[in-house]
Amino acid sequence: MHECTTFSFEIPGGYCLSVHQVGEEEANRHKWIESEKAGRDLGESAIRSWIRQHWNGFLRQRWIEHLEGKAFWIELDKGDFGLLQRAFHGSQLIDPILAKLKRGEENLQVINWALDAALPMTEVLDVLLALDVNSRRIECLFLPDSY
Repeated sequence: MHECTTFSFEIPGGYCLSVHQVGEEEANRHKWIESEKAGRDLGESAIRSWIRQHWNGFLRQRWIEHLEGKAFWIELDKGDFGLLQRAFHGSQLIDPILAKLKRGEENLQVINWALDAALPMTEVLDVLLALDVNSRRIECLFLPDSY
């Protein structure tokens, strides 16, 4: 029989957050600001604009907060919560890799940077595989129409 490794974690403040709910609040804030600038209600076009321009970056930042254990986002993998506190001890590459991901860079850009800097590719790839940024993408759900 195989034993399963389990871990427990404490959710900051004892509550969970939703990327869709908070994202919708941000999009509505954007709509209000842009409507004020335009002097009229821009409606759903401002929401669509926020989704096109900001959703991916917004989601990336929430994912990093989740990895750091700062905020528990219910749509993200619960096993990823606080991952940076549990994994990568002693890795000198996690901080620069994370900084690149925070800036919106993708795996290929991180790999090219590591190759150019002659960094240990095994460790770079191990970090990227553990973080698995490509499987953490979530479609925006608060505007059902195509944006």
